[in-house]
Amino acid sequence: MPIIKIRDTEIFYRDTDPDNNNSDAKKETIVFAHGLLWDHRMFDDQIECLKDQYRCIAFDFRGQGQSLSTKNGYDMENLTVDTLELVDKLVDGAFHFLGLSMGGFIGMRIAIEHPEKLKSLMLLETTADPEPKENQPKYLKLCFIAKWFGISAVMSKTMPIMFSQSFLNDPEKSGLKIKWENRMKELNRWTFGRAVKGVVHRNGVYDALDKITTPTLIVVGDEDVATVPAKSERMRDAIKGSQLVTVEKAGHTSSVEQPEAVNKAVLEFLQRL
Repeated sequence: MPIIKIRDTEIFYRDTDPDNNNSDAKKETIVFAHGLLWDHRMFDDQIECLKDQYRCIAFDFRGQGQSLSTKNGYDMENLTVDTLELVDKLVDGAFHFLGLSMGGFIGMRIAIEHPEKLKSLMLLETTADPEPKENQPKYLKLCFIAKWFGISAVMSKTMPIMFSQSFLNDPEKSGLKIKWENRMKELNRWTFGRAVKGVVHRNGVYDALDKITTPTLIVVGDEDVATVPAKSERMRDAIKGSQLVTVEKAGHTSSVEQPEAVNKAVLEFLQRL
């Protein structure tokens, strides 16, 4: 899987059809943007489902996954520039965008500022509001602990934010839970705090949602405690013509917890366009 130079960093990405010439008609492209603390692999199930019909590009934000860590550039505005430069180098024309949590923050900014680039917008487990002030001390404390004591020291506090209780307590999914715990441990503990602070100190974009004219799908897990379903309902009401799908027994990482339900929602949305 290739790496591309973007400004002061190197971005790792996966492209299922880099030449986009495997059929008589070129495939439309879906760009996948992951959530905080994870990487492009959180969309493995979606890419497997969609790759025969669409060119799928999934990348790791700077300092996460296999992308290069930098001292700066983790605010949402800089990550949006990173994303646009990456896509401009890889994609000819407009594309579909699917962003989960932090990826959704980026997707909304693109839809507001560069609507001509998008064919559709899919927002999973995200919000247009700034981080609630009551959450900020808790998350910044986790940053401090992770930096000085390692990622394992914050696992017990972080996993219930990222996953639903239904998922965490399901014995049939214990192996999958361990798999994602191990993936969290792969995080660079020095970069962990930079990425978290970029999210915690983000500006909200709720007041600009009425500028979004791109066809929009919003998906939320009914057990999401990081961006609760009411925030998705708020976005649905503010984005004209948008559709909201609630996924049962899913938390803040619905693409992993309930992949079949997410795939169904995405496919039905894309087929209606």
